[in-house]
Amino acid sequence: MNLEHVFVCGDPALDFAATLRARRSARFEMFVTPDRLDAWYLESGVVDAITPGGPGDVAQATAVREAVYRLVTARRLGQEYDPEALALVNDAARTPSAVPQLTAEGRWTQATPAEALSAVARRAVELLSGADVPLLKECGNPECTRVYIDRSRGTRRQWCGMESCGNRIKAAAYRARRKSTVTAG
Repeated sequence: MNLEHVFVCGDPALDFAATLRARRSARFEMFVTPDRLDAWYLESGVVDAITPGGPGDVAQATAVREAVYRLVTARRLGQEYDPEALALVNDAARTPSAVPQLTAEGRWTQATPAEALSAVARRAVELLSGADVPLLKECGNPECTRVYIDRSRGTRRQWCGMESCGNRIKAAAYRARRKSTVTAG
């Protein structure tokens, strides 16, 4: 499978919220078509197979995604939840989720887009009411708005992921140091 999405946040609900990238600047949308949303559900491991979605499923998923992001941000900053965001996530979580089946190969979950979205919303409920809340951090890259769970030793992780942001920041800092050394010399 050719992965189109990045999973560095430590929880499917956080990775789902991160599918709108660079929220403070360029705003890069990952769910531009129903098949991109379907691909995310499969690549994330939330489900093993999905009934193809339509534009309405994308609209619902992006609304829930934005609600998850608002709730995660509020929780991380110790603020009150936005009632509209809370209602959106809770409504999605109330939708019956897909039921995993046991096959000769192991666990298999076939889902509709609504069932897959319900699984993500339930993950958000578990995350925001669980023990990982104190470990929620926003990426140190000013262009990145991913929130991740910092389970590193001493909780000193600064970036959502080394490949996506850490290397970029370190390389930029190195170039800036080299430039200032050349300019000063």
